[in-house]
Amino acid sequence: MDFSDPGQRGVFFDVHSHLPREGPGDKPSTLKALALVKPLPDRPKILDIACGPGMQTLHLAELLPDANILGIDLHQPMTIEANRRIKAAGYESRVKVEVGDMTRIKYPDCSFDLIWCEGAAYNMGIEQALVEWKRLLKPGGKIALTEAVWLKTDPPGALVDFWRAYPDMSDIENRREIFRSCGYSLLGDFVLPENAWWDDYYGPMQSRLELLADKYMGNANATPVLDYCQLEIDLFARYADYYGYAFLIGQA
Repeated sequence: MDFSDPGQRGVFFDVHSHLPREGPGDKPSTLKALALVKPLPDRPKILDIACGPGMQTLHLAELLPDANILGIDLHQPMTIEANRRIKAAGYESRVKVEVGDMTRIKYPDCSFDLIWCEGAAYNMGIEQALVEWKRLLKPGGKIALTEAVWLKTDPPGALVDFWRAYPDMSDIENRREIFRSCGYSLLGDFVLPENAWWDDYYGPMQSRLELLADKYMGNANATPVLDYCQLEIDLFARYADYYGYAFLIGQA
């Protein structure tokens, strides 16, 4: 798949449109991560980076009823969908989502008590993200993010080939060390359960692929994208014990 190709990129977003989430995660994992984040100040200010359609943003709003939450995402259709969900849930007075680039966040230093980022920091590289986003945290502020990690050594070649596009994928201990080297105290970490991949991400994606098969039949731009997404699902179904997403929580 060539994500730089506009045609293929359009198909990719067609696959991902209307999914509940843009990556692995679930409400119980959000709750577990928040247990490691707390205590937070009264009326905490939270930045949800690369929030996608906002499922975890809504979970944060529900679980932290006195929080003010800002979500940013580079893809405008995602921000529109997130704000639609926020309004439908009745949270628009304290939760909003806007278009924003994680590499050039416009907000001033010391703006937030908590930064949240599920499955997206790799786009910058986890070390660069931790360094650059640190300025946004108030003194003693916290960061919670998920990052793909190897759970076993010597993964099968098919997995290594597929995840080659994910820069510097490593194990949990390596990620812990990066947190420490960037000046964070690590408050805890855990690996997301397998159902956090299936229930709101791969399950709906599989249904979406089946729906789009007829629409894109014979389309040369679409075939590599649909095959790539199907391969992603199939590899996890076969090799889930070799890799996963880890939630890591640190304090500046």
